[in-house]
Amino acid sequence: MPDVATPPAIPTESFTDAEAAANRIREIYERNTAFLRECFKAYLSGDTQLQASRATYPFVRVATTSHALVDSRYAYGFVSRPGIHETTVTRPDVFGNYLHEQIALLMENHEVEVQIGESDEPIPVHFAFKRDINLETGPLQQDPDAITQPLRDLFDVPNLAGMDDSIINGTLETDDNAPQPLALFRAGRIDYSLHRLLHYTGTSPTWFQNFVIFTNYQFYLDSFVRIGRERVERGDPGCLAFVEPGNVVTQRKEGGRVETTGQPPERMPQMPAYHLVGTNNSGITIINIGAGPSNARTMTDHVAVLRPHAWLMLGHCAGLRNTQKLGDYVLAHGYVREDHVLDEDLPTWVPVPALAEVQVALEKAVAEVTGLSDYDLKKVMRTGTVASVDNRNWELSEHKAVMRRLSQSRAIALDMESAAIAANGFRCRVPYGTLLCVSDKPLHGEIKLAGMAGEFYRQRVDQHLEIGLKALESLQSQERERLHSRKLRSITEVAFQ
Repeated sequence: MPDVATPPAIPTESFTDAEAAANRIREIYERNTAFLRECFKAYLSGDTQLQASRATYPFVRVATTSHALVDSRYAYGFVSRPGIHETTVTRPDVFGNYLHEQIALLMENHEVEVQIGESDEPIPVHFAFKRDINLETGPLQQDPDAITQPLRDLFDVPNLAGMDDSIINGTLETDDNAPQPLALFRAGRIDYSLHRLLHYTGTSPTWFQNFVIFTNYQFYLDSFVRIGRERVERGDPGCLAFVEPGNVVTQRKEGGRVETTGQPPERMPQMPAYHLVGTNNSGITIINIGAGPSNARTMTDHVAVLRPHAWLMLGHCAGLRNTQKLGDYVLAHGYVREDHVLDEDLPTWVPVPALAEVQVALEKAVAEVTGLSDYDLKKVMRTGTVASVDNRNWELSEHKAVMRRLSQSRAIALDMESAAIAANGFRCRVPYGTLLCVSDKPLHGEIKLAGMAGEFYRQRVDQHLEIGLKALESLQSQERERLHSRKLRSITEVAFQ
């Protein structure tokens, strides 16, 4: 864009204090997005003298000349080799604490200054608004005919070519003299996902918590809503608020009064999310991704930019063994990936291992809630392989071929979402786990019918969700370094968790 108007340049500066560095990021971001919003308002008013306008994201940069001598147990917080490493960053209202922590680790582990400045990555005008640009500016547009210039002639718009996942996929190729990535996602990719999260879930990304449950049935959300509201009303320690689609917020005020603000949406979003808010986003979020691996990948692609500490899949599955009963639990320790949604980004030859910390938390939670332990726990739970497929009517395929593949894989359960969620957790370096509940046994004549399903849901959903909540509460108490372990990090890894 020729003759581009920009805000006055903010010079790059070196910092030895993480808080001061984080404050500079906020200053650059808020100033630059405010500039774009004002220019866009002038555009809507039909200002014919308006210049093309551009502002850029803040960047974080660190330069090292030697390999870090850090504790070998660390999984993140240091660069993998000497050189210049940098990334663009966005939304300090969402990532303020995260950026402060990551910058502090770099300073501590390398004993170097960190540089903060304005990058050359343009902020798309759509992302200068924290909500939908049309919703925020609609009332300002009095006369659509007054706009005579195409938007793209005056502003940067989202550039999908620059938002690929080559860093997390390990396929990024850079010149030896070019800066190396400092984080898994750059600012434009993050902003894209934050806007998608608002669209799909009906809640602002500021409400998302660091521990996430994905489920494929609304019944789990109904139970979670009841639990969330009860915890707020009781004033449970650490429970700051309960948030529902439409950013409906329920909080306990002084004097014990419970207050709800916000307006529920006219129609529920495609994949509604609910948030039990904890201090510094340490609470629990649940999202109904519905049926199918495509939804599972879509939502995990976007939640991953928030850098959660763990996510779980809680849902229903087909039990494949005659010894299983309806209502039994399946703790996945391996996956047959026949859902195909991640094949290009994470080849099927890549193993998706079980993570000990998550597996132990889930098994202990099952034992605590059911009152069973040791050998008796096998009465209600099996540990084994889960097969995930992309065909909901897999039962109608050629029977012998289906039985052969399931038998060879040692699968004990089948669903459509678990492998995608676990595989994307592995790919995006987010700790993951799966606990399913057997709702039908189609290979043994117990297919899912309306009456059977209704009775099953009434008996099992509350218990299953309670197990998931207890498992996440156990993970909440663990040290971050143990949870974000080296198992999920590649040979040449970025510094940011």
